[in-house]
Amino acid sequence: MLQLQHLTLGYADREIIHDLSVSFKAGEKVAILGVSGAGKSTLLNHIHGQLASVSALCAQSQGLVESLSLYHNIYMGALARHNALYNIANLITPFTSRLAEVSALCDALELDMPPSQLVSRLSGGQRQRVAIGRALYQQKPLFLGDEPVSALDPAMADRVLELIIARHETVIMVLHNRAQALAHFDRILGIADGRLTLDSPANKLSLAELDEFYAQASPDQVDVSGYVAGDLPSNVRGDGA
Repeated sequence: MLQLQHLTLGYADREIIHDLSVSFKAGEKVAILGVSGAGKSTLLNHIHGQLASVSALCAQSQGLVESLSLYHNIYMGALARHNALYNIANLITPFTSRLAEVSALCDALELDMPPSQLVSRLSGGQRQRVAIGRALYQQKPLFLGDEPVSALDPAMADRVLELIIARHETVIMVLHNRAQALAHFDRILGIADGRLTLDSPANKLSLAELDEFYAQASPDQVDVSGYVAGDLPSNVRGDGA
């Protein structure tokens, strides 16, 4: 599907990705892990640029239109499938068939509110699910997500991840939650300081090994997003245990 060889990326005078080589195959479910600033988002955006015609990107910025409804924000995922006149008409008065499709998607994402609800009135977790819904509604074979479930509680995040994976042939997703990466993905990549330092089948890794990857990537920064409350390692809890 995509092969990157000796990839180097940067902005202005700063190099973000350093001589990175990696390949992706259709059908894979890949999680990209790494501390903040490691280059994960830069890599994901580059992948989207290479595969834009077959991928739906759910970015951290979301790009939602505050003044429009939940329905219209999700329907934007279908703009490229229809002509301008059709889209303008649907903007004024939503077509029954499209409204039914978006409503069903909202139900699947547990958005328990009318499709007419303005996005400006939604919570952070609801907004994330609207952004995911727009990406899902593009109906592309490849889903690219940049921490798309970070604002959701763990149980709901698991359900949304299952939905995303079920509806796409291939998924490449930036995550911080290591438990989610192990539970839902086939392959895990680790980025540290712009370099690929981990590339392994998920079933060959443990949470402890991913903890070690994070510790080596940033010895002075402890990331606890892979844990639930009360289950932190002793060196993070600070309780002397």
